[in-house]
Amino acid sequence: MTQPQMAWKDLVEYSETHELLAKQLYVVFSTPTNGLGPVLENLDPHVAYQTKMELEGVMFAAGPFAGDGDLAQWHGEGMFVYRAESFEAATKLAEADPMHIAGARSFKVRLWLLNEGTYSVQLFYSGGKPKIV
Repeated sequence: MTQPQMAWKDLVEYSETHELLAKQLYVVFSTPTNGLGPVLENLDPHVAYQTKMELEGVMFAAGPFAGDGDLAQWHGEGMFVYRAESFEAATKLAEADPMHIAGARSFKVRLWLLNEGTYSVQLFYSGGKPKIV
């Protein structure tokens, strides 16, 4: 028995007509290829690249994953969310990451439709940095 399918454009249209955000972004899942050692060796240039992309407005979000089943360890995995024109453009951004150039990690790019959620920023005029709540 064939399972029903839905075209991506139809899902986007559904989201738009049902007052959902319908923001298309690209998620990159980045996984170590040979343990944590090569990841740590490339961490500084990777963070510099990520920060550059953030300042350019390309990086929507990024960060590491805690170990699978072991929340006390980091095994070198991460995820990045790009604002990109296309799947190909997002792939090129991921390919240019020093972590991937060095072969310390491999990656997979997925198109993602951000529909629901909330985001708030609390800004204090004195005493420090903005607080994301």
